[in-house]
Amino acid sequence: MKVAIVGATGMVGNVMLKVLEERNFPLDELLLVASERSAGKVLQYKGKDITVISIPAAIEERPDIALFSAGGGTSLEWAPKFAEVGTTVIDNSSAWRMDGSKKLVVPEINAAELAATDKIIANPNCSTIQMVMALAPLHEKYKIKRIVVSTYQSVSGTGVKAVEQLENEIAGKEGDMAYPYPIHKNAIPHCDVFEDNGYTKEEMKLVNETRKILGDDSIAVTATAVRIPTAGGHSEAINVEFESDFDLTEVKSLLDNTDGVTLQDNLDENLYPMPMYAHGKDDVFVGRIRRDVSQANTLNLWVVSDNLRKGAATNTVQIAEYLIKNDLV
Repeated sequence: MKVAIVGATGMVGNVMLKVLEERNFPLDELLLVASERSAGKVLQYKGKDITVISIPAAIEERPDIALFSAGGGTSLEWAPKFAEVGTTVIDNSSAWRMDGSKKLVVPEINAAELAATDKIIANPNCSTIQMVMALAPLHEKYKIKRIVVSTYQSVSGTGVKAVEQLENEIAGKEGDMAYPYPIHKNAIPHCDVFEDNGYTKEEMKLVNETRKILGDDSIAVTATAVRIPTAGGHSEAINVEFESDFDLTEVKSLLDNTDGVTLQDNLDENLYPMPMYAHGKDDVFVGRIRRDVSQANTLNLWVVSDNLRKGAATNTVQIAEYLIKNDLV
């Protein structure tokens, strides 16, 4: 089993390396791949030095699986070229997510849709993954009519430059700006670029990807995405209306018994999800579960996850694990 990480020197690429090692992923050879300017750098995997190679050099190696986290433009250009030589690409960018011919996969929800013929598989957006992980078991039981979600997203979702901006501002140092405003002691209601409808791309990802993953275009979704000064971990306040009524005890039981979800919902002990709990972990944390007192059949939840792990690297690796386990590569 020959595996490539394309974008290995980036923030998510580094976490992919860590996740592969932690999960003892079954590989015989690991190719670390990045841009021409990063080729020649040396990274470590399981205590061994591996020299970073260019994308064309990696294609010549014909890996079985390529885990991509190198940006949409790179994915659009190079993923098909890997696929042409028989590589199965699992892409972490937005390039292929809404392509009707590509699967958009959260393994716990819809991995069964995958087939050996899927040579380019899309990994969903980080904020979408954690929301559908919490909502999928509830949708199956009560059927979702409408979702209203507000996100509180960490600077790591933007990348290294944004993390450095926050660190510089905390230290009182001048530096490059990833955002149009300071992020320290601030909240910026602007994740990704604005579209013609007044929503950002990040907000529309939550709308469109949720419907595709849950396989239901009838679900109404509206979103507001906000960047906050936390270094890692995305949080979401979710208001969800169902077609049928629910029992709160049953809701909590469903979530508590969902693989990849951890219930943190004990108000007597002030136990609820926070980024500090989610850091470095793969689960999605759910709490503050309560009935919406203003509307029938409607529930409020607070959902938190490490956006670089389950929101990106871990979900990608889990897709690869599923493919290997089911002889699809």
